[in-house]
Amino acid sequence: MTYMSKISSGLRSTLLAIALATTTAATPPLLPSVATVHIKDFKYNPTPLKIHAGDRVTFVNDDDDAHTVTASDKSFDSAGLDTHDTWQRVFTKPGTYSYFCELHPYMKATIIVLPAAPVK
Repeated sequence: MTYMSKISSGLRSTLLAIALATTTAATPPLLPSVATVHIKDFKYNPTPLKIHAGDRVTFVNDDDDAHTVTASDKSFDSAGLDTHDTWQRVFTKPGTYSYFCELHPYMKATIIVLPAAPVK
């Protein structure tokens, strides 16, 4: 093996190692949801949101600041959502779910989950 081929081989190995080290896990695709809550101007919209048990809701941060979707009783939490980040949750039980932003606690909203819709 020549000196140049050793350098070339070493360079390829280094570039491959860098590529593998900087590769992040793919973001899972969004699943279909029946409603979308947009976070904009430090507000959740719509609120209150009415859905049925078993429905999936997508939350989208349309603000320039990070926000969370955190249940008042801590039963769910999105963690921080940066601009254009999304988070989904399936609400399985009927009830009223109050939530807020941990970073801006004055941001509050409600989701009302009705019994499952009848099958047609």
